[in-house]
Amino acid sequence: MRCLVTGAAGFVGSSLSERLLALGHEVVGVDRFSDYYGRAYKEANLERLRDEPRFELQVHDLAECRMEPLLEGVEVVYHQAAQAGVRASWGQSFETYLRDNLWATQRLLEALRGHRSVRKVVYASSSSVYGEAHELPMREASATRPYSPYGVTKLAAEHLVELYRHNFGLAAASLRYFTVYGPRQRPDMGFHKFIEAGLDGRPIHLFGDGEQTRDFTFIADIVEANIAAAADGVAGVFNIGGGSRVTLREVLATIGELTGPLQIERQGREAGDVLDTWADVSRAAEVMNYAPQVALREGLAAQVAWHHERRARLGR
Repeated sequence: MRCLVTGAAGFVGSSLSERLLALGHEVVGVDRFSDYYGRAYKEANLERLRDEPRFELQVHDLAECRMEPLLEGVEVVYHQAAQAGVRASWGQSFETYLRDNLWATQRLLEALRGHRSVRKVVYASSSSVYGEAHELPMREASATRPYSPYGVTKLAAEHLVELYRHNFGLAAASLRYFTVYGPRQRPDMGFHKFIEAGLDGRPIHLFGDGEQTRDFTFIADIVEANIAAAADGVAGVFNIGGGSRVTLREVLATIGELTGPLQIERQGREAGDVLDTWADVSRAAEVMNYAPQVALREGLAAQVAWHHERRARLGR
């Protein structure tokens, strides 16, 4: 089938695009190449895809471009594009989050309404919609109280997807990702920073006391969840976690074993950072047979290997 992947040059989007091609599908990828982090990372993500005859990259801004040409002949839309980053979402930059996460999503949904070829849209939501946990593990029915402006926009866009599903019959599934990591992780994300600092022998900055916990999800498990969510009969909201809820201290210890001892400099807790996340994935398991396959240490080893390969290419 023909698929549209928004945010195709990003961490998740490029990994998903490669998997779709491996399954025999055609992929139209769209990305606006925002300057949130260096374009060189996104260009590297696209290296394998650019040589694939069944992959077509279009550079467009979803908040402005005509949607109809992108959707021509498309059966499934994987909407991964968004302005990421919890800590960067405060202040004047919030305008970008509104534009990229809400306005662009509304425009896409409006174009999908009643579209003749599209049979499914899969939206990349986030565990940030929950905010500070009042119960663990987090279930889809748990209260949603975002703790950052970023989380507010992801929840609002998720609500839009559900509105179009209920009002116009749009077949849609929203996946709440829990802390994605692995090869190609964005340079602003924690594991990327920790690993690079460990390999360079530089100190890392630890926000808080290190006892905060996260449910870490390997990129391959996120990709497989997207594939499964495109099936007929999969609709609504789903938690997608990795089954690896650990403290940040434990993560740093494991990274230190893989890169060499880490030098840790503690700093205060940052605005928008929640204390705990932990996904109940029983609904995803029941409806689409989701089961995370990659344990945390295995996934971290794969990410460290990717950092070594990348550094070798750059002559570092």
